[in-house]
Amino acid sequence: MKKILIINGPNLNMLGIREPGIYGSATLKDVEESLKRLSAELGVEVDFFQSNYEGAIIDRIHQAFGECDGLVINPGAFTHYSYAIRDAIDSVKIPTVEIHISNVHAREEFRHHSVIAPIAVGQIMGFGIYGYQLALRGIVNHLQ
Repeated sequence: MKKILIINGPNLNMLGIREPGIYGSATLKDVEESLKRLSAELGVEVDFFQSNYEGAIIDRIHQAFGECDGLVINPGAFTHYSYAIRDAIDSVKIPTVEIHISNVHAREEFRHHSVIAPIAVGQIMGFGIYGYQLALRGIVNHLQ
């Protein structure tokens, strides 16, 4: 059975509380529960990790080497400047989908650039938390 790691970066533990007009009212637990149900339907295993710390995210990506077949990541603000997370993903060569709840291109200009996108299989944004389901479906399709 394929194993997909779902990583959420800084402030995503505050889903449901943080800017509900942008991110909605669903919590991170709600997102994880919906992905567990979808993973059963798709016949894959999912593992979840969230951290507000860049180093912890890097360590978890390194740990995924040889353990996970695919990665779905919402790097949060690290999207725009964390070459260290980018390099960690690139070093383990795990196919990756980048996900964002909001359409970052419709927001502040500093959010328009991703250092992760060039090494990702694909990027999904702007569909709210449903984007996580699209990302999981996308990575599973890519792995098949």
